[in-house]
Amino acid sequence: MNHPFRRMAALLLFAFASTGAAAAYPDHSITLVHGFGAGGNADSVARVIADAMGKKLGQTVVVDPRTGAGGTIASAYVSKAKPDGYTLVMLTGGHTASAAMRKELPYDPVASFSMISTVSRFPFVISVKADNPAKDLKQLLDQARAHPGTVTYTSVGVGSTQHLTGELLASKAGVSMVHVPYRGGGAPVQAVLSGDVNVMVDTPTVTAPQLQSGKLRALGVTSPQPWPLLPGVPTVGSVIPGFTVMSWLGIAGPADMPQAVVDTLNHTLKDVLADQEVQKRLHAMGSEAWYGSPGEMRDMIATTTKQWIEVVKAAKIPLQ
Repeated sequence: MNHPFRRMAALLLFAFASTGAAAAYPDHSITLVHGFGAGGNADSVARVIADAMGKKLGQTVVVDPRTGAGGTIASAYVSKAKPDGYTLVMLTGGHTASAAMRKELPYDPVASFSMISTVSRFPFVISVKADNPAKDLKQLLDQARAHPGTVTYTSVGVGSTQHLTGELLASKAGVSMVHVPYRGGGAPVQAVLSGDVNVMVDTPTVTAPQLQSGKLRALGVTSPQPWPLLPGVPTVGSVIPGFTVMSWLGIAGPADMPQAVVDTLNHTLKDVLADQEVQKRLHAMGSEAWYGSPGEMRDMIATTTKQWIEVVKAAKIPLQ
């Protein structure tokens, strides 16, 4: 066989092998990394999505929390992983907040990742311990205004969306509140319930059980309209006109993942998020299913990062 035919045969063999490899994906378990503690919103949603993805793909999807630094540790880990589709990350709204808050990151918030799909969106809840003297948001802000620097609020880490939401709230209201960061999970709610911190800024996933038990009292929700999953809770915008913050969760992998693998995962998530049982479980956590294409997720992250950069500058929040 002469060289041209050998070369053609080799190319055909390579193409066949590549197609076969893509078609076989996944042939072993997948790891879904996130950067927050057990019991938090990212962890809870990741486990629902991982379980449903595993059933659709016929392989186990293992949730791997790598906590700290507002999710940047997990994101950095996945950004450097082999781009074969077996190491994924559950990004949160904190991904764009960190990009706005930090002087340097070990990755590019857009270019270092193969975006796959958003999975849910949700507002934040401003709440206090049930025995707090502030009966509504106006009273809390009046309290902070009368005693600057004495009202504290929680977040799941410096540079997290919860952190920026609290800073934005204080800035827009013209008050001073002290940020007390935690590593995520159930730590912020325990800090408020124990009386160590005054105000909780967190997701409905974390807040709702404590509201239902009567241990916490919700003062406001950051959605543009009253959130159906938190009936009776007024919007923050009803006290501070125009105030709105909506956050999200989405799945990505390292940059340069094969397009066939990205497509497989995106189509799987489309089916998962259309499943009524998954939607029901997400609703129970205070969020709604939100599917999107890789391009839509990429554009949303780029746009939201720019918006948070403007918020950080306007509120004069020091970069970390």
